[in-house]
Amino acid sequence: MIKLHHLNQSRSKRIIWLLEELGLSYEMVPYQRDAVTFLAPPELKSVHPLGKSPVLEDGDLVLTESGAITEYLIETYGEGRLAPQRGTPEYAAYVQWIHFAESSAMLPMLLKMFLEKDGCETNFLAGYADKEMMSILSYLEQSLAGKKYLVAEQLSGADIMMSFMIEILYQKGVLPSFPNLARYEKQLLSHESYVRSNEIESGKR
Repeated sequence: MIKLHHLNQSRSKRIIWLLEELGLSYEMVPYQRDAVTFLAPPELKSVHPLGKSPVLEDGDLVLTESGAITEYLIETYGEGRLAPQRGTPEYAAYVQWIHFAESSAMLPMLLKMFLEKDGCETNFLAGYADKEMMSILSYLEQSLAGKKYLVAEQLSGADIMMSFMIEILYQKGVLPSFPNLARYEKQLLSHESYVRSNEIESGKR
């Protein structure tokens, strides 16, 4: 049985969607953030030394990092779904977007979130984060022009990885300024498994 150690309001939610999309049987072990610090509880360190989520258990395998978990689940259980064929240009683009979601895209967003939470004045970081965030958003907006999905006009693990960022942008009211991103957010919501993952994460299921 697959077991997902899931922290609320975290990138682990992508893995819930992926498991639901693949129709896999799994057990979800929920953890709640500290109401004051917003940090993960210490219990997660008994699962993995970093104490972060997601952590996936599949038999003897214990795997962290949502990108790695996404690639593993699709390659192991996807049966040709949610990823282009290996060796094609589409597959190379798919891998690029999976890594983009946790590297180039995530750093400026995290910087902005941390700066907002801290409330401090900075000499450099705030301006840098704003500039980098606008660059990322402009790149995504351009990349999604005339497209429903990031790769090969079909849902893939790349879209599932990107969903966490899109959801935060929606919550912050950013999407109306980027029509392609706004349309993309609605496209992701057209998948029942994505809506279901939101309900599972919020405890409505």
